[in-house]
Amino acid sequence: MSANIVIVEDEEDLLELIEYNLTKEGFETIGFLNTKTVAQILEEEEIDLLIMDRNLPGVEGSEFVAQLREEGILTPVIFLSAKSSDLDIEEGFERGGDDYITKPFNMKELILRVKSVLKRTSKKVTEGKIAYRDLLLDKNTRGVSVDGKDIEVTKLEFDLLYEFILNKNSVLDRDYLLENVWKDAENYQYRTVNVAINRLKEKIDPDKSKDYIQSVRGIGYKLC
Repeated sequence: MSANIVIVEDEEDLLELIEYNLTKEGFETIGFLNTKTVAQILEEEEIDLLIMDRNLPGVEGSEFVAQLREEGILTPVIFLSAKSSDLDIEEGFERGGDDYITKPFNMKELILRVKSVLKRTSKKVTEGKIAYRDLLLDKNTRGVSVDGKDIEVTKLEFDLLYEFILNKNSVLDRDYLLENVWKDAENYQYRTVNVAINRLKEKIDPDKSKDYIQSVRGIGYKLC
């Protein structure tokens, strides 16, 4: 099983130990001693799992995860924490955790839990679902929901939004969109792309408060 895992742990020796053992299992790991750049990494990179301590400098780990969830970042989370009361564990799940391991812990158990969460959460991708912020697309049903509310879109609008999410870190020019969404760059004009994107934006962001798709002057469009 291959996956990219971010670990946030303020004890440097423990962080290195976790990274070492996960790397031995074939995982790619990125370790942090605090949360300062974690949200940016989760938005910019394809991260499959976040292992999160709770007693961190600057911010409590479960509060940080709750904020991620409010911002639409749905990366699976395993809390790894010395906060071990029933109330603490319940709080961790309520704030967006997918699993909870208390310290001290067994490294083998952590690895097994990591594999279990990855197996469970990666199923969404194999079933054809893809998420970004509070957008959820199901390729099997061609359904789109925004913050849990179903939105009716055309086949073209679905394909357009799907393409943006697949390339969420890139600016897509109009030629690219015509070739990959319309499948025909010769018989359509750039205005066709502009009109379709404006219609899509009206459906997924009618009050213009979320600004999912932004125009990049002279180039094309980018999902934000």
